[in-house]
Amino acid sequence: MKKTFIWVASVIGAGAVMSLAFDAMKMPTDVRTISVSGECLTSAPKDRIAITLRVTTLDKSAVASMKHATDKMAQITDFLKKQDVKMQTTEFNSYEKTEWNRQLQKSENVGFETRIAVEVSADDMNKIETILNNFAGQPNVYTENLRMFTSSETLKPIMEKCLSTALENARVRANALAAGDNRKAGKLLSVSYGDVSNVERPYANYRLMAAKSMDSAQSIDTGGSLVSKDTEITVHVSAVFEIR
Repeated sequence: MKKTFIWVASVIGAGAVMSLAFDAMKMPTDVRTISVSGECLTSAPKDRIAITLRVTTLDKSAVASMKHATDKMAQITDFLKKQDVKMQTTEFNSYEKTEWNRQLQKSENVGFETRIAVEVSADDMNKIETILNNFAGQPNVYTENLRMFTSSETLKPIMEKCLSTALENARVRANALAAGDNRKAGKLLSVSYGDVSNVERPYANYRLMAAKSMDSAQSIDTGGSLVSKDTEITVHVSAVFEIR
């Protein structure tokens, strides 16, 4: 019985070796590849306008400073919820503030400062103007970073098309290089893309709003135009093609 098991195992082992040998014969022994890069340069329209509303309070008491700030921001968010805008909190910070006393030549505690900021964006400048005029002149409320940017909804299809264009560009280069050997690019074996540049939200230069706070007693004039060029997009891909 033991000899029978040994014989069967030997037959199975020999079959496995033969199977591996046949598989090795089927595998291509001379697969040639070519690695190239491709690019796409395009732009996307800036379809949204954003402004940051910031509440800053200072008090000797940390609790009082935070309460004043949160109460004021609650008034702001209650108003924003009734507007056709998008908003998100970008800062919530409370800390002990010190200032340098030149006469005494030392730092002195001036109280506790609380900063809460919310970014508000809309698809129309008139909506932003309504918000600015509503809070103009209110104490402890400031505006920052008025700008235009490209929304993700607008950016997504443009990016997808640009990635496809970059890959086509890579294949054209691969064909041009392979033509020197009377060959051409075949199956795409792998592809990757690196960082996409210039899709951040650059600041726009707005004629009357740049660096202007809302601590004035008068309503801010938002006349004029918000001018900002399209978002420039650069996509790089690296591709490996089989040469046929």
